[in-house]
Amino acid sequence: MRASIVDYGAGNLYSLARAVTATGAEPVVTSDIATALKCDALILPGVGAFGSAMKVLEPHAPQIRAALHDGLPCLGICLGMQLLFESSAEGPGDGIAAFKGSVRRLRAQRVPQIGWNDLEDVVDPAIRTSGLSTAYFANSFVCEPADKSIVTAWTTHESDRFGAAVRSGNIVGVQFHPEKSSVAGLSFISSFLSGIRT
Repeated sequence: MRASIVDYGAGNLYSLARAVTATGAEPVVTSDIATALKCDALILPGVGAFGSAMKVLEPHAPQIRAALHDGLPCLGICLGMQLLFESSAEGPGDGIAAFKGSVRRLRAQRVPQIGWNDLEDVVDPAIRTSGLSTAYFANSFVCEPADKSIVTAWTTHESDRFGAAVRSGNIVGVQFHPEKSSVAGLSFISSFLSGIRT
């Protein structure tokens, strides 16, 4: 299995590539969207800013959205999850809009949220299979889906409760960093890719 990791100027590409390799899949780190969309799965990595990432991706957003709606599995991590929505308070530009909704700033005194936090009300099959109950977060913004039924795990930072994971078919977004979430985080990535294989 080949999983593309899209290079749009975000960080953390190679730790994510190592995590994908550990699951037995082949990571393909690329800035070429045509190459990325030919792989078995698409991964949108998670360190960076919405505006600068979408400045790179916006010309390709219709292609990406069409590929996802045609069944290409996708995992969006942190910023990558936010890019799957329509817009963000963090910066200008339209998102990929695979999900309806927007991205807002965390309603908390301590921003960004950096560190481990519990996952609540988990229904996502890949998260449940992996046994991931606590994950590593590094975020100042969170997603607000128009349809809350796509939220498959929640978390709370101070008094702000928000979606930690969303899913529609094979399109999955997680606000946490599975590649930094120890063995269970790697198991989540493996479970996501295994779901594609089956």
